[in-house]
Amino acid sequence: MATVKITMMLADAAQQVGGKLYVLGGGWSTTGTPTAPMAVAIKIEVPWDRTNVGHDWRLALVDADGRAVTTSDELPVEVSGQLEVGRPAGLPEGTPLDAPLVVSFGSMPLPPGRYEWRLEIEEFVESCAFLVRD
Repeated sequence: MATVKITMMLADAAQQVGGKLYVLGGGWSTTGTPTAPMAVAIKIEVPWDRTNVGHDWRLALVDADGRAVTTSDELPVEVSGQLEVGRPAGLPEGTPLDAPLVVSFGSMPLPPGRYEWRLEIEEFVESCAFLVRD
């Protein structure tokens, strides 16, 4: 079975429209606290042999030690869902398909330190780290 490829970027804002990512203020890795609203822009390349089936995904915020970051209600800061990419008619066999995904978050009162957004899609894991400074 082929590998799912994941590319992630932090941005001030992002949208997924018509199979494309539109990114505003993308590519940063340092912010203050409380953080400004942010978006995690994600491009998932789904191999031919993994299309037409559902894939569970989870995006979670973790600290430098890999521990889940929680809200004031002690709930983990995470989002999950399912992704399914269908093969269009006439696509040559073996062609991977792109699946853009954007998850947006409001301002967060994070203490200074290193954090990462960790995306898990079945056995595949990718992350995007950032620093929160005073």
